[in-house]
Amino acid sequence: MKILLVEDDRRASEFLVKGLRELGHVVEQAFDGETGLRAAETGVYDVLVLDRMLPKLDGLEIVRQLRAAGNTSPILILSALDEVDERVQGLRAGGDDYLAKPYHLEELAARLDALARRQSEAGPAGKLRVCDLELDSRARKVTRAGRKIDLTTREFQLLEFLMRHTGQVVTRTMILEGVWDYHFDPKTNVIDVHISRLRQAIDKGFERQLLHTVRGAGYTLTEDP
Repeated sequence: MKILLVEDDRRASEFLVKGLRELGHVVEQAFDGETGLRAAETGVYDVLVLDRMLPKLDGLEIVRQLRAAGNTSPILILSALDEVDERVQGLRAGGDDYLAKPYHLEELAARLDALARRQSEAGPAGKLRVCDLELDSRARKVTRAGRKIDLTTREFQLLEFLMRHTGQVVTRTMILEGVWDYHFDPKTNVIDVHISRLRQAIDKGFERQLLHTVRGAGYTLTEDP
């Protein structure tokens, strides 16, 4: 699952990001309302997690603007304000769920799973497609030309990252930050190994190759030769 977390408390944000990534999710962060709104408008996420009180732009205003623009991504609102009126305001603004602080990671993760399932039942927003390669982020399923492809958790995350950047050249640094959460190059061949395994899984036996190495730059997933 790809999650956007907008939380200005950096300590709380890092704790939550660490826990969610350990559960296999891909998490992107923003630390103020304006940055969070831009990310939500330009990115593709399975679930948005918004703090209620944010600098520059209030969490409820983010919800209102996204809904007014037609964005239907599930939204979970986090807040230290637990009064009934506050919860009602959050839900009426367009939020799908409301969780008061302090919370347990297990409950938050369960609520995110429930929101993702609900969205999956409502439509195919969690599905990605490149040529005849399909990935369902909620069902954790990958097929090519109708044939099921078995991937490890890390291979699945890597493929999802590449498919969300279809046609773009992604660098090693981008992959380390987006999939492994490293913000530096640890001088390891872990990316090369996983790219090689992923290429074998999705391209071997097919006439059209989708995963390409761009020498000196990175990698790209595209149906164009």
